[in-house]
Amino acid sequence: MNKKFTMINEWFQCENCWELITRHPTGSARNHCPVCLYSKHLDDVSPWDRNSDCSWLMEPIWIDYKKNKWDMIKHKCTKCNKVILNQVAPDDNFLDFIKKINKQ
Repeated sequence: MNKKFTMINEWFQCENCWELITRHPTGSARNHCPVCLYSKHLDDVSPWDRNSDCSWLMEPIWIDYKKNKWDMIKHKCTKCNKVILNQVAPDDNFLDFIKKINKQ
């Protein structure tokens, strides 16, 4: 069953680092924590379908670049290993993440 996506720009508490996260600065819906960059596995087949039964944390593992979407964070589910790309938000701690993965 395909759930209808509703754009909700709201505060939340990150389930990885426990930071209280404010609304997305440009009005989009947040799909990851801007502090630790962890996400939650909610989508199944396509972005925003919210059909995943998993709901586990998704670890930021790499970066990518997509034309017309700019920098992307590659997330991997810590339970089922699904990989999903999420667009970098303006207030993400992205530079520290790039430094971290370059040291690996």
